[in-house]
Amino acid sequence: MGKKAILDIKESDLELRRLLAKQQTLKGEKRLKSLLAIKSGKFGTREELATSFGIHIRTLERWLVDYRDGGVEMMLKDKPKNKTSKIITPEMHKGLSQRVHDPNNPFLGYWDAQDWVKQEYGVDVKYQRIREYLIQHFKTKPKTPRKSHYKKDVEAEKAFLKTP
Repeated sequence: MGKKAILDIKESDLELRRLLAKQQTLKGEKRLKSLLAIKSGKFGTREELATSFGIHIRTLERWLVDYRDGGVEMMLKDKPKNKTSKIITPEMHKGLSQRVHDPNNPFLGYWDAQDWVKQEYGVDVKYQRIREYLIQHFKTKPKTPRKSHYKKDVEAEKAFLKTP
C-alpha cells in the first residue's frame, strides 16, 4: 500500500483558489490543484494523486518537499537550470566567442558554426545544441543585420561614392 497523501497545509481553500486563479502556467496550476486535492482528502495515496494529475510520483514528492521547506511561494517558484556544458569546453567557448565577434570572418549560419567546431576541435556537436549555446551565450540570431557585408571592399565603396 502506498503512502497516504497527508500534509499539513496552512493556507485556506479560499486562499489556494485565489492563488490558482492568478496562475499563468500549467505547472503552477497543477501544483496548487495538488495542494487542494490533498487538503480535501479526495485521494487515498500520493500515487493515486500523481496518477490523476498525469505526473510522476517523484515529481509530486519534490513539490511537497518544496512546500514543507518554504510554503506555497517556494513550491511555485521555478528553479534556474544553469548547468555548465559538458560538450562545449571553456577553450571551445573562447574560440566561438572570437569567431562570433569577428566582423571579417563571421559564421554564415549555425550549420557553419557546427562545421567549424568539428574541424577545429574534432567534436561533433549536434545542430540544435550549438544553436541553443550560441543564442544563450552570445545572443545570436539567425538573421542579424550587420553594419556592412563581410566581403565588402572598402576601397570600392570609396571609389563608388567619389564618382560624379
